[in-house]
Amino acid sequence: MSGPAEGGRAGGGAQASPGLGRVVVIGAHILDVLGRPVEAIPPGQGSARLQEIRATAAGTAAGTSVDLAKLGAQVASVGAIGDDLLGDVLVAALQRHGVDTAGLVRKPGVQTSATILPIRPNGERPALHVPGATSRLTAGDVDPAAVRGCRALMLGAPDALGDAAAWLPGVARAASSAGALVVVDVLHQGSLGDLERIAGVLAAADWFLPNADQLLRLTGRGEIVQAVKDVLALGTGGVAVTLGAEGCLVTAGGGELTAVPAISVDVVDTTGCGDGFNAGMIAGLLLGCGPADAAWLGSACGSLVATGLGSDAGIVSLDHAIGFLSRAEPGAAGRIGSHLAA
Repeated sequence: MSGPAEGGRAGGGAQASPGLGRVVVIGAHILDVLGRPVEAIPPGQGSARLQEIRATAAGTAAGTSVDLAKLGAQVASVGAIGDDLLGDVLVAALQRHGVDTAGLVRKPGVQTSATILPIRPNGERPALHVPGATSRLTAGDVDPAAVRGCRALMLGAPDALGDAAAWLPGVARAASSAGALVVVDVLHQGSLGDLERIAGVLAAADWFLPNADQLLRLTGRGEIVQAVKDVLALGTGGVAVTLGAEGCLVTAGGGELTAVPAISVDVVDTTGCGDGFNAGMIAGLLLGCGPADAAWLGSACGSLVATGLGSDAGIVSLDHAIGFLSRAEPGAAGRIGSHLAA
């Protein structure tokens, strides 16, 4: 069927999930092709045998969409992709997890954003990336009816969406005024100029979920406490900063930063751990958990993703994630389970 702007929409659907309700995710949709373990790139036309090669839906929007769907949300993805085979594969990957892809708009003549990731034996992931269609998303590509009535709106990578900083704040404010939770994360490392450009988006957000490097580069600060204050001063309701193996720091409403440790796992690949954290944090907040417990669920989901190859690894279901968390932090797991039961 034909869609708005330059391209047609890539159809799809998801089954209703009453536990978390409907979540709309707008932003970067990237196809990742990953292989492991890669100890070195063979010289010339040499070859190397790998244990595993996978293609996954990734990016701050698509990766979070898949993880939210696994946790039981009814997810609708909105973004720009190419009118190419890579786009077909990306749509199929999302639909395989039950994500509604009707909001993905095909952009003729532009390839789907894609990344090749040779995963080292220690889980590190150098990346070879083509930006592709992600930045081509326009205001006309976003159907207001698709956003209306959602319980949460995730804006993944406003820093990578071209001129979206001019119109995304309006989308966020409309969702917020209708009672939706609005959450933002970024894709790139960023700069002060990027922070200025997306300030309106952050001002309309309930939560900002960057990693520490992104937060420090966006604000130009040398330490996290002041960087968080800078974001809160824009009007953002709360900030959760992921710290990799050190866990995360979370604060809401300008209160003290609460440290939530990481959960130790045997790391296979760190691709998509931030998307897993985002999904877990959003799920916790939608269940009615406090910020610290929601961050614990985010930490559990991020750690689970690290146990397999690709951004869709590790997470099985919300019950599975809570069970995994119960082995590291039974108190938080119990409280989250009580909210789920209620």
